[in-house]
Amino acid sequence: MSFPLKLNTILLVVVVLFSFTNCKKKEVQFQLGIASYSLRKFPVDETISFTKQLGVKNIAFKSFHLKLDAPDSVINQTLQKCKGAGINLYAGGVIYMKTQAEVDQAFEYAKKAGMEMIIGVPNHELLPYVESKVKEYDIKMAIHNHGPGDKLYPSAESAYTLIQEMDPRMGLCIDIGHTKRIHRSPSDDLKEFFDRVFDIHIKDVTSDDADGQNCEIGRGVIDFQTFLSDLIKLEYKGIASLEYEINADNPFPGMAESIGYLNGVLDTLTK
Repeated sequence: MSFPLKLNTILLVVVVLFSFTNCKKKEVQFQLGIASYSLRKFPVDETISFTKQLGVKNIAFKSFHLKLDAPDSVINQTLQKCKGAGINLYAGGVIYMKTQAEVDQAFEYAKKAGMEMIIGVPNHELLPYVESKVKEYDIKMAIHNHGPGDKLYPSAESAYTLIQEMDPRMGLCIDIGHTKRIHRSPSDDLKEFFDRVFDIHIKDVTSDDADGQNCEIGRGVIDFQTFLSDLIKLEYKGIASLEYEINADNPFPGMAESIGYLNGVLDTLTK
């Protein structure tokens, strides 16, 4: 026996409404940050101030802004400046490590500065030693890829294959600009290696080959609509930091444009 047409219609509406109300749109669980290499020609005070002006609350310091051999007093002073501005100094890097002594220095530096992560490029033979330090200090290591011409870690995959069986705090900082420059998809690498993605360097490039140059986000060839959507779908909870490599003498307009573009896409994706 079939229901009358009117009753069928009512049941259909109820089912649709129930499905709609229980289909919650995913929220953005990650935060934007600044890789301070973007402001490498500016002092730490101006770097912190501009980060705050951008409405960004996370920063990773390159040694330009907090030297690896900085005395404790300078580290503490810099930390207070960050805290006073409401900025989270979450990581240091990119830090290159060619010897055990440089590994030791990096972890002591990160510990003193209260960093949760080192964005690093350790030599391959040092990876077991780095893993031992990760266990000792409980500080994550995020290996950074540098694209065409990089003999150590040209891709996220080149790092992942070496660390996938190591301590789960050994992971990746995926630089999506360098990823694109070796003809790889940032979204595909994000998905494939997601279990070890601790940090992301956000940038745009002019072409998907070795000649690709850094440019303002939204002006290049990276599909940010798709990439940011994937970050949301995967429920990425880390930080995606803008690393703006051009116009070193006056990076402010390009950085503001790039952060504005990212916020605009995120607004569109979450409405």
